Amino acid sequence: MLRQGLYRYDAIARLQDAQLKRERQMGDYIRLGPVGTAFLPSQLPRVLLVDEIDKCDINLPNDLLNLFEEGCYEIPELVRRKDECESVDVQTADPDVFATIRGGRVFCREFPFIVMTSNGERDFPPAFLRRCLRLKMPDPSQNRTALERIVEAHLKKGKDEKRWTRLQEEVANLVKGFTTQGAEETADIATDQLLNAVYLLTREVKPEKDDRESLKALLLKGLNEED
Repeated sequence: MLRQGLYRYDAIARLQDAQLKRERQMGDYIRLGPVGTAFLPSQLPRVLLVDEIDKCDINLPNDLLNLFEEGCYEIPELVRRKDECESVDVQTADPDVFATIRGGRVFCREFPFIVMTSNGERDFPPAFLRRCLRLKMPDPSQNRTALERIVEAHLKKGKDEKRWTRLQEEVANLVKGFTTQGAEETADIATDQLLNAVYLLTREVKPEKDDRESLKALLLKGLNEED
């Protein structure tokens, strides 16, 4: 799992080119993944997001420990050929950006800023947790002010001030209706469902009045609710 995040080596393409006697550089078969790109040497720290790490392969947290400790990794396919080609240009996770790898090894100059999110669906090894600064994000589903700010941040952009002022009362009513359902009712309803409901019910082309309640019920339906 970690290797896929570090880099990918296209052995099949290389074999096909060898059979067809096409001459290509070794770097043409290697692309760094998001993790591998984040650890490239740079003047400023890069930022890496690992979303929902609790859904990843069970061995990934332990595999990351060595990377976090050393701040470097190897690409074995290049290490084996370092006597033939000491430096190789490879593709990165950034579009149309290449990086030069020397001796098949990557050493970060500035350690990347790594953000990992988890829904708490499983525990992690103590050694891994000791290397993390853990922050528990509050649940906004019962905080009306927080939800109104989230809606404003997502939906106010592109709307003029007068139109947004006219929509604020309707948005406030939708948010109020969401929060008054109670924590148990909204436990399995995501904030983006509320955003979708607010967007569809407050846009210029609105659903008919008779359809509004049924649409709102559909958009704010919990994952555990039966049809």
